[in-house]
Amino acid sequence: MLMNRFLTQAAIAASLPTLLLACSPQTTPDADTTSESAPEEEVAAATDGTGELTIRANGEDFVRQGFVTKDGWEVSFDHVYVTLTGITAYQSDPPFDAEAGGTPEATETVAIAETVTVDLAEGDDNAEPIMVKSVEAPAGRYNALSWQMMPAAEGPAAGQTIWMQGTATKAGETIDFVVKLDPELEYVCGDFVGDERKGILNADEAADLEATFHFDHLFGDGEAPADDDINTGALGFDPLAAIADGGTLDVDMAALEAQLTPEEYQTLMGILPSLGHVGEGHCEETQLVDS
Repeated sequence: MLMNRFLTQAAIAASLPTLLLACSPQTTPDADTTSESAPEEEVAAATDGTGELTIRANGEDFVRQGFVTKDGWEVSFDHVYVTLTGITAYQSDPPFDAEAGGTPEATETVAIAETVTVDLAEGDDNAEPIMVKSVEAPAGRYNALSWQMMPAAEGPAAGQTIWMQGTATKAGETIDFVVKLDPELEYVCGDFVGDERKGILNADEAADLEATFHFDHLFGDGEAPADDDINTGALGFDPLAAIADGGTLDVDMAALEAQLTPEEYQTLMGILPSLGHVGEGHCEETQLVDS
């Protein structure tokens, strides 16, 4: 159904390198905590035995706390469902470089068999990233993570890959929205980049890995300058507000294609591959396929 549409948009996504690498200042970690050349003692792990590896999904404060879009809409989310499958953690040697592409050269892999739908907006403003699954795993340094996103088979987000429900307010106008997106996406990511290292699993201990979703790529960030890359490449909320009816917007991908301008729809489709990260670490978007 969506094959031609998404293959076309893969080319559009490839034309947006600045957007794919741009991240809001809200989520940018300190430079001295994200160095690719951290001392060996900071990243080494005992490789004998097993520990508990937990995969988490994080929509960041944009989803948990709400934010102001690049065009001035105050957005808060009730639900942001994403459906993940094929989640695989790797001990890659050499470390996987997502910007160079290819696949991790794994010495160990840990795969999660289940397809899992999580609500990134679950919990209060200060909630921890959502736990997807904890598994027993060989000790070592997990420095690459991949996953696919696909439409949910059942539940509140059935038929959709990403289901966003919330409220947007601007200048006295309020819009209750549900935006449903059903592409199938695949991400292959390198090492987590953030305030602390992740994925270093010692025997009989626990470690986390995180699939991070940057929704500021879609809506922009009102706290960033208008000419910042995060805003110049974003769709914003104005195009969605323009197709709302009586303060309500309930649209799926087909409705968005029909009601947005061709340029707006192409912008939307070009942004979707850039949503997936590992903290501030980048991912290679490897395919957009028919759903």
